[in-house]
Amino acid sequence: MSPKLKRLILFGVAAIFLATAVGLTVSALKENIVYFYTPSEIDTLEIGNRAIRMGGLVQKDSIRIDGLTARFVVEDVNSQQAVIYTGALPDIFRGGQGVIVEGKFNNDTFNADTVMAKHDEQYMPREVADKLKEQGVWQGEATK
Repeated sequence: MSPKLKRLILFGVAAIFLATAVGLTVSALKENIVYFYTPSEIDTLEIGNRAIRMGGLVQKDSIRIDGLTARFVVEDVNSQQAVIYTGALPDIFRGGQGVIVEGKFNNDTFNADTVMAKHDEQYMPREVADKLKEQGVWQGEATK
């Protein structure tokens, strides 16, 4: 066997090994990635039953709390989505502020596992701020 053929076989085996490693990595990431959407984007997509993050503003006067179950609406300029969350809400959670909820859809209601609220008057999660800027409704100065 010539040295050239040995190098070619070695290169082929290495390429197969690398392709397999990349394929397994992408497959594992696809199952664990949580995508971020706004309420308007959710209206146009087929989300199914996968976990996502949804961000927007909590609609004022939409918060209803019964024990540990909270119902509220997350909105942007064009759309709104109803959210149900069971657990303790952050102390700074209130209507009119930016929020990111993580969970899954069940029919037309978003069942949140996690609720993340902004921590001061200047902060807005970068994803939410970017989407609000794209829609022309950004009211803040800068993100931190």
